[in-house]
Amino acid sequence: MWTKHFLFLVGALCMCQVFSQDIYVAEVMVESNITLTSESILASWRPTISLSVGSNVVTISSSELVAECLVVGEEYSCNCSKGYAWSNEVCYNYGCCTEATCLKNVSQATSICVEKFNVVINGSVQLTAGSWTSAQTTMLETGLRMMNGVGSVNITGPRLLEPAFADFQMDVYVRLDIPKLQQILNGLTVNLSSAPIYVDTKKMVNISVKPSDTVEYETNINLACVMEEATGSAGWNLSTPSERFSINKGLQTQITTACVNEVYKSCVELIVTKVTGVWTGIYECGFTTGTIRHTASIPIKVAPLPDVITMKFSPMIVDCSGNNHSVNIIATIPKPEEEYKYLWSYNGANDKETNAGKSQISFTYNRQLECEYKDPQRVQITFINSLNQKKTATVEIPVFRETAKFCKEETLNNEIWLKTPADVTLINQTCPPGRVGFKSRICDKEGMWQDVFSKCISEELSKVTDAANNFLNGLGATQEVAMNIFEGVKNSSSLSSDGSGDDVADIGASIGIIGVMANASVNIVLNEDVFPDLVDAASNMVNSSWSAVNDTIRYGMSANYLSSVETLVKNININTSEGFNSTNLELKFCSSDDCSINVFGIDVNLNKTNGTMKTLGVKNLMEKMKNDKFPGRNRSSILLSATLVGNSDSDIKIKMFFPDEQPTATERLCVFWDTNKTDWSSEGCIANVTDDNQTLCECNHLTSFSVLMSKSANVKDSSILDMITNIGLGVSIFSLLIFLFVESLVWSAVTKTNLSHFRHTAVVNIAVFRLLADCSFLASTEPTKLSDTWCFTFTVCKHLFYLTMFCWMLCLSVMLVHQLIFVFSPVRKRVFMYLSSIVGYVVPIALVGTSYVYYKYKEQDYYDRESCWLTYVRLLEGSIHAFLLPVGTIILSNLFSMVVVIVTLVKTSVPDSSKSDDKDTAKSILKVIVFLAPVFGVTWIIGFALLMLDGNNPLYEVAEYAFVILNSFQGLFILLTGCVGEQKVRQEVIRIIMAKTGKDTDSTKKLTNSSTTLHTKDK
Repeated sequence: MWTKHFLFLVGALCMCQVFSQDIYVAEVMVESNITLTSESILASWRPTISLSVGSNVVTISSSELVAECLVVGEEYSCNCSKGYAWSNEVCYNYGCCTEATCLKNVSQATSICVEKFNVVINGSVQLTAGSWTSAQTTMLETGLRMMNGVGSVNITGPRLLEPAFADFQMDVYVRLDIPKLQQILNGLTVNLSSAPIYVDTKKMVNISVKPSDTVEYETNINLACVMEEATGSAGWNLSTPSERFSINKGLQTQITTACVNEVYKSCVELIVTKVTGVWTGIYECGFTTGTIRHTASIPIKVAPLPDVITMKFSPMIVDCSGNNHSVNIIATIPKPEEEYKYLWSYNGANDKETNAGKSQISFTYNRQLECEYKDPQRVQITFINSLNQKKTATVEIPVFRETAKFCKEETLNNEIWLKTPADVTLINQTCPPGRVGFKSRICDKEGMWQDVFSKCISEELSKVTDAANNFLNGLGATQEVAMNIFEGVKNSSSLSSDGSGDDVADIGASIGIIGVMANASVNIVLNEDVFPDLVDAASNMVNSSWSAVNDTIRYGMSANYLSSVETLVKNININTSEGFNSTNLELKFCSSDDCSINVFGIDVNLNKTNGTMKTLGVKNLMEKMKNDKFPGRNRSSILLSATLVGNSDSDIKIKMFFPDEQPTATERLCVFWDTNKTDWSSEGCIANVTDDNQTLCECNHLTSFSVLMSKSANVKDSSILDMITNIGLGVSIFSLLIFLFVESLVWSAVTKTNLSHFRHTAVVNIAVFRLLADCSFLASTEPTKLSDTWCFTFTVCKHLFYLTMFCWMLCLSVMLVHQLIFVFSPVRKRVFMYLSSIVGYVVPIALVGTSYVYYKYKEQDYYDRESCWLTYVRLLEGSIHAFLLPVGTIILSNLFSMVVVIVTLVKTSVPDSSKSDDKDTAKSILKVIVFLAPVFGVTWIIGFALLMLDGNNPLYEVAEYAFVILNSFQGLFILLTGCVGEQKVRQEVIRIIMAKTGKDTDSTKKLTNSSTTLHTKDK
């Protein structure tokens, strides 16, 4: 007869100076006639005894008896030591699952007895038919006791109001074999004819938190849950006394499973940043596999401070011109979790600190204002928690003093608006019953009351706003909560119909909620179940005109509305739905390669290789959108938004057929909403008219599209004009380079007198800056390929160089007129160079610099990103007028100079009335026009004519081609008039050529006598 002893021997194995610890199970056989006990055998071993295990030497540092078997022949009688239980291997392979003696030979098991480990399992069963009976109770308990180490099993059922349900709780004293537990639950589901049985386990998971004590307000919490067994999904929940929230990734939360290692095969970490009182509660983590969820929980307390402090005061403004200067301030906070200390302060001077009552939510402060204090009158309340942290709120009390301009006291809709200084906004913090927020009213600079602007929203909508913000932060961010939020928005928006007063406040708040959910959808997965309420809510929002707010607010609301709805449509996952529709919104999906759908009568075609196209049509939104880029044009009634999800195509071309809404329109412009500029843009889109007068828009990108229409036929093929422009500029640049080269050769010969020096100096500057301007123009002909920096740079260059060119044209014309009128009083060289340098260099630099600073100060665009040129909004609005006005002035001045020259020529020919002299005079006048027009910039006057002509005028196209041809080839005309038509220049060039070739220069007389040059006698 033998006795077998099984021991856990903890050996310290030393190899290559690297230490590791492993647990070894030793089996000892003792003859029956040996009376030594197991304990005495263990005691006989020295604490440092060494044993050979394979090729390793193990030193026993400690030992413990965990199981003992008595073997008599082939009969076994085995028991676990106190504090140990049969392992799952022994239970499920040998049938020994309770604390009773095991009569099987378990010596071959890898692990025989394991240390006890308490686990609690809770679950419920729902029968698919019938009510719960005692027979099911017996069947359920029998099945559950098939598990290893089952202690107590408590089954309660049926439920009072749900007879098909039964609940159970059981205690297990070994770690669970999770696959075996799932197998047992699946078998019970079949045997009981029930729905899947879901259970929660406790104590299988370890949870830890930092910091472990009370968490400071607006600091971070770090939690971690680990489990030895591998599982499936992991998640977090937060329970408060009144609610239970799921926690997902959000603005304040980070969740990661990157902490998994060899020991803990399941791990999930949660970081919550800037915690407030709303994050106080019991945190629960869970790992789920099949229908089994393993949980652990820990309570966390955040040192509370008021999350929201609402400050109200009366009266709305204190009248320092009267005798009563007192004000009453009330601070309101949510119900506190513990007592605070608080103190008031006025203009930086603190009152004494006071203890607040545990349930106190309202705090009152009466103050007599010091009217002689000229700075803003500020009252502040500070709350202090148990960790000496502080939270403050401040309110500025408006004060009325005797002033030249003010708004008189006025009663409007039973509300009194007290007299208020000019350029001050008055706040009325009283809202109608059932609403929260405030109303504001501006007393403008002229002392006139503006309309009341309401921010009073319904209490229900305020609650939905709080829920949406929690959702964005990661608290309660589930599909079910999202559906509740969109349902709340739909219910509130359906009540807002007339678009005035509080209704617009509700619409604004609803748009804000949609925006919050759009931001949340980036991190949190939402499915198509939210679409019905979302579409209905968004449709209700645009029912009214939003007429109660000014253009600036309306433009902001519409832009936020469009951006938020587009983001949600893009991010919400779809399954089998083909679309949703409401009165003002229609949404359709297409997953096929060749998409052809119709939204509100607009046909949309798109060829793609993969992905899903989501197309949204919106009514009643276009008239609410900003349109500074294309003023004066009618807008289509439908805004179309197209989004492509899960697509990898590099090139996309979408075609949209907009119905004919304005048959008399001669201009059709396809535009998209540029979110960066918050305005319409036509970049990447082409508009054509079909045979049935529909507008065909073809675009190479996807976004929000619409059509703008007007009666001016400006939408035409400009490729011919572009070609003429590019050729003309190329010829001009080449001509100007030749001209400057020739001028450098003949400079000393043609500038011997002051007058000739003045004239050539001016013409050379005109040529240089025209050359620089043309180069800048050519470099910016494709703005889409330029960065913002380069586009801005070329705009400034063109603005500066063209202005400088015109300023030198002015210098030339003034010099010529002065010479003609004051023949015997010539301008000195130093005076001319000084004045012309100021006009030619300083003035254009000052004009460009001041115009840029002005539009920067006014927060308006100095340049148009799509054209890399100055902006035009409307008459006398836009930076283009910083170019048009000085250029127009110079052209008029130069025209006057030409008239003076022509009149002078006519006067000199009056005494001689022969026909031949009349012809000579006519020729001279013609030469004046031909020679002076290029260097005086007179041809640019055609551009001003284009601004005044209607696009339908037959002369418009003629003037347009004339302007492009004459001005793009201006460099060539300068070469012809400045070199070829200039007698002295021509003679000097010929002289140089003859000298270089060695030929007789007498022939130059024959070459020059046949031509004369208009000039004034040099002095």
